[in-house]
Amino acid sequence: MTYPFLGRLRVIESSAFIAAPLAGLTLAQYGADVIRVDMIGGGIDYARMPRMPDPAGRGRSLYWTALNKGKRSVAIDLRKPEGRELIQALATAPGPDAGVLLTNIGTPWLSHQALAEKRADVISCTIQGNGDGSTAVDYTVNCATGYPLITGGGSPTAPVNHVLPAWDIACAYQAAFAVLAAVDHRRRTAQGAELKLALSDMAFTMLSHLGVLAESEQLHQERPSIGNHLYGAFGRDFMTSDGRRIMVAAISAGQWKSLVKCCDISAPIAQMQRDLHLNFDDEAQRFEGRDSIAELVEPWFAQRTAEEAEAALEASKVCWGRYSSVQELLAHDKRVSTANPVFERINTPGIGEHLAAGAAIRAPAMDRAPTAPAPLLGTHTDEVLEQVLSLTPEAVGRLHDAGVIAGPERDPSVAAA
Repeated sequence: MTYPFLGRLRVIESSAFIAAPLAGLTLAQYGADVIRVDMIGGGIDYARMPRMPDPAGRGRSLYWTALNKGKRSVAIDLRKPEGRELIQALATAPGPDAGVLLTNIGTPWLSHQALAEKRADVISCTIQGNGDGSTAVDYTVNCATGYPLITGGGSPTAPVNHVLPAWDIACAYQAAFAVLAAVDHRRRTAQGAELKLALSDMAFTMLSHLGVLAESEQLHQERPSIGNHLYGAFGRDFMTSDGRRIMVAAISAGQWKSLVKCCDISAPIAQMQRDLHLNFDDEAQRFEGRDSIAELVEPWFAQRTAEEAEAALEASKVCWGRYSSVQELLAHDKRVSTANPVFERINTPGIGEHLAAGAAIRAPAMDRAPTAPAPLLGTHTDEVLEQVLSLTPEAVGRLHDAGVIAGPERDPSVAAA
């Protein structure tokens, strides 16, 4: 679902991969008119896996279409001067809710300085790899954070990469927030803004926000590699009698008491505290005694099926979660279904009907519009050029004839039929 909060804001997006497109998607989900500009035929991420099966190998990218829901699509030949001028004109079009560029493609002709010559109060947000402009991606940034050395059973000689692009995701939401902050500032001061956000800065500042940098500098220590244990409290995964694994977390005092009551281990826990000289009412001391606590909890799970364990955990208000594959999640978890108002079913050209997420915020009193699927490349080329730049149909036709613009592409599913 899309909320109308940003209903008049227009953002021009020229981007690839995750961080910038996700930032644009976020703005679109709150009502902004996000116009994505791509090369004719698609950019470097247009066919990225996973893709729909297609005998010719041209099936639509599920990755690309997922990140570009709710946007308008313009296809322009960026190699031609006329094409570049069109993008500059779109990014600097007049109006109090226009003149905003979101990009991670560092080209001189799309720089803030080049745009500011055409509109002094333009807002540009450029996502970079490193702050000096050098290349970096989530994996090459994450390896420097220390987390792969402590993820799972990771170590300095055998680091473990996690597969979630966490820094891309954090960068995307920070970028969307920064754009809105700059728009608000411009409304109050009539000043534009050049915003630069480096993926590595996003990761390293988060180490600061989470206390990791101060821990290393002040305490001269590194986080231990502790497998699936939670750091700083008690929590771990356990196997049930039918071979399923369940994660439990006892971070707060209430969560801890619920787990002890559910597993009926009050007496042995009391004895363990005396033997170890620990007070498990304190989360740090629960972390210190985590292996001993786990030895008491493991038999409880081992004696029960997943269904039995989950029912008991739920009844005792334990904080728990089931390990699931994505297919199992879709089949059994109502949180990922249309029973949850943040999800809906949409029909994406070239993909078909599928479950899709709108904005994650719930605002029940607000009117919401259905999420528009990702368009075919160039679907809105003519519409945008006529509406935003006031080009005549004849002028747009001449641009088509010169190969400067294109669209829309054919729906591959229709073409195959």
